[in-house]
Order: sequence, then C-alpha cells, then structure tokens
Amino acid sequence: MREKKELHSWGVWSLVEATVANSDGELFERTFVDSPGAVGAVAVTADGDVVMVWQYRAPLDAMNLEIPAGMRDVDGEDILLTAQRELAEEVGFVAKKWDYLGNCVSAAGMTNSVVSLFLARDLSRVDLDRHGPEEQEMQISLIGLDDALQMVEDGSITDAKSVMGLMLAHRRIARGQ
Repeated sequence: MREKKELHSWGVWSLVEATVANSDGELFERTFVDSPGAVGAVAVTADGDVVMVWQYRAPLDAMNLEIPAGMRDVDGEDILLTAQRELAEEVGFVAKKWDYLGNCVSAAGMTNSVVSLFLARDLSRVDLDRHGPEEQEMQISLIGLDDALQMVEDGSITDAKSVMGLMLAHRRIARGQ
C-alpha cells in the first residue's frame, strides 16, 4: 500500500482510500473500511452446549445468531484479554481454559478487519456488563455443538466468524485437544 487517506471516521472504524500497486507496479485506488479487528469466542459448557447470542445487526435489520464477539477497541490490549472481557460482558461467563483457534477475514474486499477466534472452556458465570443498544437487546442461547453445526449446514447460522469458529472448535474437541 503506497498511500492511505481517511475519508470518514466513526467509532473505531474509518473509511479510507488507498493507493496500491499490482504486481506490475501499476497503481490503482481502492476504498475500504479500516478496522482495528475483533475477537470471537466459542464458549462450550461442561454439557457440550455452545453459548450463542441473538444480536440485532443494523446492516441486516435483523437479529443474527452468532458466537459472542467484540471489537478490539482498547489500544494495545492483547487479543486474549479482549476475548475474555467480551465473553464476560456479553454473556456473563469466564473460562479457565482458552485455546486460540485462528483468524477469520470476513469480507476482504470491503474491510481489513480480522477476527481472532478462541475456544473457551471450563466456564463459570459472572455478572453481565453490556454496552450499547445492540447488546442490551441481545438474547443468550445454549445450543448443542452438533446442533449448531447442523444450523450452519441448514443456513440458520451464516455469520462467518461463527461458522469458522464452530467448525474449528468442533475439530479441536473431536481430536481430544
């Protein structure tokens, strides 16, 4: 990327116009959303249920079923600490065991946002500390991991970070890790 100019800023995001070069050195411009990224947690209870949330998403104008997740909105905060904070705030759980699953790039043609995914196990309940109007309306659902994977297959769960997180968590658990 040769040059990046901010066109508009809101919250932790900005709309930028970047001048980039292809492999032949030809310059062209692209506009995208610059993001600090996010984290997501596949939190699995001792009974094998996954903690999921129904959350209102304005771009869809609908409730969407997702794993708990949140923006990396604290400068310099380690991604694991962000995931731990978001899990407690959104769904009222803390976990003793955390495993990094990988990164999800949701919409590479529109944003540089990367969601770091974790598997959270050995859960305990804590008080909720929700922020913002979307989180206030959030509904928590406990869904069996196999049932959640079936919901991915039948199109009930379509959120990219959730699909990827559920599949990676299932593989990790199936291998006894």
